[in-house]
Amino acid sequence: MFGRMRDDLAATIGEIRDAGLYKSERVITSPQQALISVATGNEVLNFCANNYLGLSDHPEVVAAAKQALDRWGFGLSSVRFICGTQQIHKDLEGALSNFLGTEDTILYSSCFDANGGLFETLLGAEDAIISDELNHASIIDGVRLSKARRYRYKNRDMADLEAQLKDAADARYRLIATDGVFSMDGYVAPLDEICELAERYDALVMVDDSHAVGFVGPDGAGTPSLFGVQDRVDIVTGTLGKALGGASGGYVSARREIVELLRQRSRPYLFSNSLAPAVTAASLKALELIGGSSDLRDKLAANTKLFRTKMTEAGFDVLPGDHPISPVMIGDAAAAGRLADKLLELGIYVIGFSYPVVPQGKARIRVQLSAAHSTEDVERAIAAFIEARKALAD
Repeated sequence: MFGRMRDDLAATIGEIRDAGLYKSERVITSPQQALISVATGNEVLNFCANNYLGLSDHPEVVAAAKQALDRWGFGLSSVRFICGTQQIHKDLEGALSNFLGTEDTILYSSCFDANGGLFETLLGAEDAIISDELNHASIIDGVRLSKARRYRYKNRDMADLEAQLKDAADARYRLIATDGVFSMDGYVAPLDEICELAERYDALVMVDDSHAVGFVGPDGAGTPSLFGVQDRVDIVTGTLGKALGGASGGYVSARREIVELLRQRSRPYLFSNSLAPAVTAASLKALELIGGSSDLRDKLAANTKLFRTKMTEAGFDVLPGDHPISPVMIGDAAAAGRLADKLLELGIYVIGFSYPVVPQGKARIRVQLSAAHSTEDVERAIAAFIEARKALAD
């Protein structure tokens, strides 16, 4: 039976290669940091990791993980409600609630699981979810698991959101779901306007803040803090795998009753092993470091401004904004792949993004700045882009 399927799969993979959309996995041979080693033996500057604050290899974060291994062991071999809850899990949930300004928090194995277990637990066939068209795949999949009616509004388009809210007027509950920051563009959702519409039409607001928590907003608490709407957003989901240490794990931080019901009925929580103790303890340390100083956030902001300003001056099409996600627009998928390969030769590790990750004709190099980058690192990356562009044009 598999013989026929093998031929079909091989043909599909060949089509992906021919279209320039094949995604190769480059092997790195060092810890995640600004300067990494790759399998060829070369050292390159990494400008595509979600290591926003440079905490993935921070010595205090690593030390906290090592100490947790000695004190709490390697893993729990259980889910939370059986025998998988340690004090550090409760400590991290409390620390996240305090940091985000929410009533309670529940940990998941990933933010994908958090979004996957959220909607079907809270909403039924008599309810409606109104989702931004560019929301992360985990929100899309989570919404699909729910029996709630589905509505979609154009990216950050408040007039279209209002129209969808009106169309869903007969629903028992309406929930607006949005990314806080859209990962392919670096655009920030207008949460102040979203909350105003939610209050006007008696809707709930859910925000996935994975690309904001830790460094966006005056205290690093994310987009609700940036817009001053922490008390108006009902549900915040996020990851521990980006700015907050960079390992794994996710959470839902929300109204107390929402979190309590998730503990009782959310399937990814009930049927997945507890977050590893080392990850839990390291995430606690990351939160402590973020709360103790703005130095890392300030450095990240400075690096982002430098890159965006000088790349634009050099004639590159960089999507507007001030987020560390700085998409350099190329258009053609194959051209984006060639540029990424040339930049790797020049010592800059970036990846070309193309369909289906982004729309057809919108291929790009998504550059991600980090507080771990020095000013010299950023200037070297800009120079490499200019050199690569010239080399490929000749």
